[in-house]
Amino acid sequence: MSQDSFPIRKVDHIRHYVGNARQSAYYYQHVFGFSITGFNGLETGLKHEVDYLLEQGDVKLLFSAPIRPDHPMSPAIARHGDFVQDIAFEVDDVDWSFHESVKRGATPAKEPYSIEDKNGSVRVASIHTYGDTLHTFINRDNFKGHFLPHFQEVNMPGDPIGLVQIDHCVGNVELGAMNQWVHWYEDVLGFKQLISFDDKDISTEYTALMSKVMAGGEGRVKFPINEPAEGKKKSQIDEFLEFFGGAGVQHVALLTNDIIHTVSRLQARGLEFLKVPKAYYDALPDRVGTIDEDIKELEALGILVDRDDEGYLLQIFSKPVTDRPTIFYEIINRKGATSFGKGNFKALFEAIEREQEVRGTL
Repeated sequence: MSQDSFPIRKVDHIRHYVGNARQSAYYYQHVFGFSITGFNGLETGLKHEVDYLLEQGDVKLLFSAPIRPDHPMSPAIARHGDFVQDIAFEVDDVDWSFHESVKRGATPAKEPYSIEDKNGSVRVASIHTYGDTLHTFINRDNFKGHFLPHFQEVNMPGDPIGLVQIDHCVGNVELGAMNQWVHWYEDVLGFKQLISFDDKDISTEYTALMSKVMAGGEGRVKFPINEPAEGKKKSQIDEFLEFFGGAGVQHVALLTNDIIHTVSRLQARGLEFLKVPKAYYDALPDRVGTIDEDIKELEALGILVDRDDEGYLLQIFSKPVTDRPTIFYEIINRKGATSFGKGNFKALFEAIEREQEVRGTL
């Protein structure tokens, strides 16, 4: 069995920098059912920003916002809009992880340091990845508190919808940059390439993209990386890069064990999803064979199905959750399948193109 050359326990949390963290926290609590469990701000001694921690299952989302005009993140928020700024990893040894990754070619963002309070200490360090995105290494083995020192525990429960964990995070990078970042994840973090999709796999009459899926932490951490491909019109990746202002996190996939329940609740709370034509469901039995779910129910909700050698998966993609056509969410339910829904790419792409047409950005 091959030795893991860069031990990562899991994705610890995803940090968004936003214009208004209080309103973002409220949105994710009331639409996605997250509980607000932690707060850091003026009342807890944090002078320049405010942080809200949201949790459901093993998913932790941190929403941070500047509260002073000269905050160093303000220009990035102005450029990107609300965005995923950090995909943090829980690791065994923060100092080793930081120094080893820098030795292998990472650009340092924050040298290792400790945060302490009466509950103990947490060790933290960060490196840069594509665009303005960071990977923070975190270890709280010597900490008895909830999330990070100085955070105030909050009990503002949401009404959970069955989200279990982060399945994968997808990055969009510029034309020609995909392989550079594939090699970066291989060389720096010891990731392996799971799957590759070219423009023949992911294309329509008008647009195309290329994608490679990288995996680390012995398969617990999965990062597809997309770049645009040549097409007759502007692809969804081009649109993202234009409105985001460069490379960044396109979507976060959240795992559920009951997608019908999860999506029904999300739709009832107003989250909008991409829709595919009825013909997709007419062809579904022949394409994926027998499944546990009622196809009529899947069709009513717009849930897609794909099969691989290990089993099948169900997935659905939200429309963007900000004013810009940038970040969105995928809800995914794996019934043995380890893949990413290749059989759905064409239908999905066409659904996205319909949305781009409405926006006038195709």
